[in-house]
Amino acid sequence: MKRGLLLLALILGVVPDAVAQSPIPPVTTIPSPDSTRASPLNYFARSLILPGWGQASLDRKLTGGLFIAFEGVALAMALKAHAEIGHLERTGSERLEEKRQERQDWLVLLAFNHLFSGLEAFVSANLFDFPGDLRARALPAGRTGLGLSLPMPR
Repeated sequence: MKRGLLLLALILGVVPDAVAQSPIPPVTTIPSPDSTRASPLNYFARSLILPGWGQASLDRKLTGGLFIAFEGVALAMALKAHAEIGHLERTGSERLEEKRQERQDWLVLLAFNHLFSGLEAFVSANLFDFPGDLRARALPAGRTGLGLSLPMPR
């Protein structure tokens, strides 16, 4: 009976003083280098201000470069459409409204590029320390489904 109560107390985490061992000293944790990184919102704000900045800070230079390249193309096309609007206004062309719509489209694409760049940097910052060596394989014995192998550090 006493043995059963002791087992129940251990399972529930309530250990009587007579059975308890000496208290365990508190464990001091040393912050890892990743824990000193800025918050994901910081990377979101960086890429919202200048697309690709948050990605470059996370060492995702190709992704950041693609956002910067699209930013340059969209900005150049918006400026080109703006210059053509000036010419069409001076000549009184019928295509003026079409060109204004084109400029507006490029400006909307610029805004979406900023937003998507910020969102991508936010997600990348949250998944920064996710292990990259995950593998998917078929389950043994011909069962249907998918297995996932996740190596654990020792």
